[in-house]
Amino acid sequence: MSEFLPDISPKPAKAQKLVGVKGMNDVLPPDSARWEWLEAKVRTLMSRYAYRNIRTPIVEPTALFVRGLGEVTDIVEKEMYSFEDRLNGEQLTLRPECTAGVVRAVVEHNMLYEGGKRLYYMGPMFRHERPQRGRYRQFHQIGAEVLGFAGAEVDAELILLADALWKELGLNDVRLELNSLGQPTERLAHRAALIAHLTQHADLLDDEAKRRLHSNPLRILDTKNPAMLSVVESAPRLLDFLGEASLAHFHAVQAILDANGVLYSINPRLVRGMDYYNLTVFEFITTSLGSQGTICGGGRYDYLIEQVGGKPAPAVGWALGVERVLELIKDQGEALPEPAPDVYAIVPETTALPVAMQVLQVLRAQGVSAQMHAGSGDSMGSMKSQFKKADASGARFALVFGAEEMAQGLVAVKSLRDGAGAQRTESLTSAAAWAYSLQSPLQSATSS
Repeated sequence: MSEFLPDISPKPAKAQKLVGVKGMNDVLPPDSARWEWLEAKVRTLMSRYAYRNIRTPIVEPTALFVRGLGEVTDIVEKEMYSFEDRLNGEQLTLRPECTAGVVRAVVEHNMLYEGGKRLYYMGPMFRHERPQRGRYRQFHQIGAEVLGFAGAEVDAELILLADALWKELGLNDVRLELNSLGQPTERLAHRAALIAHLTQHADLLDDEAKRRLHSNPLRILDTKNPAMLSVVESAPRLLDFLGEASLAHFHAVQAILDANGVLYSINPRLVRGMDYYNLTVFEFITTSLGSQGTICGGGRYDYLIEQVGGKPAPAVGWALGVERVLELIKDQGEALPEPAPDVYAIVPETTALPVAMQVLQVLRAQGVSAQMHAGSGDSMGSMKSQFKKADASGARFALVFGAEEMAQGLVAVKSLRDGAGAQRTESLTSAAAWAYSLQSPLQSATSS
């Protein structure tokens, strides 16, 4: 009788759909192709300037950023993702930027033993802040760092490198701002004068400025509060406190930029967000992205290597925000090609699959991008539906492995784009010989 009783066993609860962390975004096709395109441009350009790739861990000791970036910076005070390692109690942090990690790696592995290094990196960074356009909790940076060279020509080289990248990407609404933060003794003299000035106008300072008045007054100059702009504009300028050597360094940078036709403006309020900078600082800014207008920034940090435990050595670098640059490319850069295969294989019957897949492997080995139609179970679908998918894929050609052609040892090659409808046949056994005719002109030039 039991088989006639209703099933009253509890049904498993439906699993709740999990979603990603707010401000940490998936990069999906076809957008991922844009990232690959940008990364390829960067790799090519870095190679021209003889920069070599470095890859550092995403997790670093918290002390590295506290010591390197500055204990009273916004990043350290408010934005870092820090936690305690449950295994050994070590304080760790998801990297909020990469310069400190690069310096740590250079020191740890004694990379300057044989001389200075030119390095670049790409990867994700993490800051706990309110997500908005161009500003995310997981964001990505591309950076260039030169360590072991003190000359102004290296500062200028890095700026020229970034300027060349904007040209490669077809960007035009990008302006360069420069400043010099001088050396520590010069900043101390300016700091005293700045505190005195701000104290005289304490009634106009907001709560954040009052909090920073004695801990980090230089950062007050970077305020976005319009009510404080008059106080900031009338504040003592750090440039007026620079000594002869610091001014000579700054002028040398400008002379090289002038000789190369790079336009810039001097912004005496430009201070950057980390405490490790000295001498040259700079930012590339656009008006196309609203409040998130800085797409690249950097400067010289001659004391950071010593701060993280290395022998004193000079250094300079910059980092750009990948998401912001990609947004800018959408607005004003060159049109990016949509990813598409060279060929789409149409297979009417499953019996043709072994031969079809063998031919595709030969073509791929010759550099042809090939997508094969995938069916459902024992059915590959109708020819009409396969051709429809071939066209939607963006492929330039369809390879038709029809029974009649295959019986003669042939495959039909049908054009789907230029001269659409034109068709020819090729030998199944000599695919390597006619593979070149399927490649896009760009691929053919690259492979040759």
